Amino acid sequence: MLTPNRLLHAYQLMVTARSMAETYDANRQVCKYVHSTSRGHEAIQIATGLQLLNCDWVSPYYRDDSMMLSMGFTPYELMLQLLAKREDPFSGGRSYYCHPSNRDRLRPSIIHQSSATGMQAIPTTGVAQGIQFLEQAQSTLLRKNEDGKLPIVVCSFGDGSVTEGEVSEALQFAVLKQLPIVYLVQDNQWSISASADEVRAMTAYEYAAGFKGLKRMQCDGSDFIRSYETMEQAIDYARSERKPILVHAKVPLLGHHTSGVRKEFYRNREELLKHGLYDPIPKLRLLLNGVGYQEHEINQLEADVLEKVLKDFELVQQAADPSVNTVEDHVFAPTPVKEETGQRNPKNGERVMMVDAALHAIEELMEQYPEAVLYGQDVGARLGGVFREAATLADKFGANRVFNTAIQEAYIVGSTVGLSALGIKPIVEIQFADYVYPGLNQLITEASKSCYLSNGKYPVQMVLRVPTGAYGGGGPYHSGSIESTLLSLKGIKVVYPSNAADMKGLMKAAFLDPNPVVMLEHKGLYWSKVPGTDDARTIEPAKDYILPLGKANRVLEADPAKLKKGETVAIITYGMGVYWAKTAAAQMPGQVEILDLRTLFPLDEEAIFEAVRRHGKVLVLSEEQQNNSFAEALSLRISNNCYHFLDAKVEVMGALNLPAVPINTELEAAMLPTANKVVARIRKLLAY
Repeated sequence: MLTPNRLLHAYQLMVTARSMAETYDANRQVCKYVHSTSRGHEAIQIATGLQLLNCDWVSPYYRDDSMMLSMGFTPYELMLQLLAKREDPFSGGRSYYCHPSNRDRLRPSIIHQSSATGMQAIPTTGVAQGIQFLEQAQSTLLRKNEDGKLPIVVCSFGDGSVTEGEVSEALQFAVLKQLPIVYLVQDNQWSISASADEVRAMTAYEYAAGFKGLKRMQCDGSDFIRSYETMEQAIDYARSERKPILVHAKVPLLGHHTSGVRKEFYRNREELLKHGLYDPIPKLRLLLNGVGYQEHEINQLEADVLEKVLKDFELVQQAADPSVNTVEDHVFAPTPVKEETGQRNPKNGERVMMVDAALHAIEELMEQYPEAVLYGQDVGARLGGVFREAATLADKFGANRVFNTAIQEAYIVGSTVGLSALGIKPIVEIQFADYVYPGLNQLITEASKSCYLSNGKYPVQMVLRVPTGAYGGGGPYHSGSIESTLLSLKGIKVVYPSNAADMKGLMKAAFLDPNPVVMLEHKGLYWSKVPGTDDARTIEPAKDYILPLGKANRVLEADPAKLKKGETVAIITYGMGVYWAKTAAAQMPGQVEILDLRTLFPLDEEAIFEAVRRHGKVLVLSEEQQNNSFAEALSLRISNNCYHFLDAKVEVMGALNLPAVPINTELEAAMLPTANKVVARIRKLLAY
């Protein structure tokens, strides 16, 4: 209820935000990092923040400092991030102003926030998806407030970001599943220097009409009373009906886009004056006069606020900067899996195919962990994955834990950020490696950076399964290799098993790892249908078997006598390369050692360098196109670390440097490495 005291508190927050913005602008040399403020947006933001509970989740965007104040964050806390200080409670001096993260449980929780406009829509919708799952499962992980009220989610963004395709994916999922989320769109009519009529054909309110099941509201976001009433209805709707709603609030932009793109660069005086007519602060001040507050009382409040802001600003300047020794902290959260445990070859065990080993691993994990979920394209009950890699799981665990998604790779990847924040353990799948690219934005912008930029608060526990590789005429959009693309990212782990036992053990370790792990699973090894790959079928490990990431495996040893004579070669490879190498080695008995990397990051450098030092001759073998690949980068690392032990330059073999794998099987074979090609390269090395 809006009482006079509530109105006065809102006004205090407004002038606090204004004083902060003016202080920053007056001290541009001190405020050297790029930042944005909420001038003009104060009313709708404060109306929102004041009504949120500590059990709620919110994703502010980069000019939502008024919302942050209204949720209970102090100017001092916000300024610590402004000046990138060590005690910045959000990122430890790593991220921009108003890019918060919070999980103190005293105030609404906030997952990692990025600068990429609109990208927060998917992870934040993932939070709402997770809340719904926990409700349906009656899980103890669901946190209510002290009065037993259920949590909701608020996702805030500017109107310009609604044109992003990933916002559409989020809205689509929210209405399909009817999630308890409020999308707050603050429309100031500008997308940096581009005006609304230049870049969009409709407002967010009009756009939202196309999403059946999405309730819509709009208001004058510069009017505190109207904003409060609108957000009160929207929040109550999401909290009680457990359904999505979009609020479109029109607001003036009174400040700069950012400190780096100042308003005078692209806006004329007439336009600025027009926006100034809708300043929320004079409007609320008049309202305070109307409910009995005297001018001297309001003036004193403003003076006290400014004094506090200036004092905090001085204190923050004296605060310590982060230690450079912490720059590498929190890239990953520590994994509990350090050693190989359990039975790899149990008595009376049966040989299984790789695809079944993966299926059984996930089945066992879902039995053990009720918070585990599996979703992606076609993994539901009807099909169980296009490779049958999820067959029977939906029947066993129900449609709330194993289900199909739309063709939304970005949502599949990015939603795991929100689920993980709630303690849910998602296993998700992209149907083919060639289709990972629409999901890369979320993988790069959100998942890979979350742990680091939240200063360790929000590591993202997720397993992303990606069938990969070429065989049998799969063609240009179902045969690609993507490991070099993935390995160029920091903050994710990449696993590439070559047999059933490794698949099961690594899948368990990936699941238990509190970080994003991509499982690359070669389609040609799933059923061992490719000639020479029968060894991919192994005895199935026991339920307790876990194989830590980052441990290579010597799958073939060279003859010691030939090793001593310098007549051997070490082949460093993974995936299908293991079987090309094995077939080649059979033609050169005793002269080849094969090291299966199993994990591409973290990489077992110790095992690699040890093999190179013993043999002096090495071939790095990959299925990927060779130029600028992981294999070439690894060859340089080997040269740099083992230079004095090399008897020949490091050889690299990959696929031909073509833009895609052709569908014709003869052309496919011409592009890829083969055992005969490997033999020729080994003989070249031995001839040195």
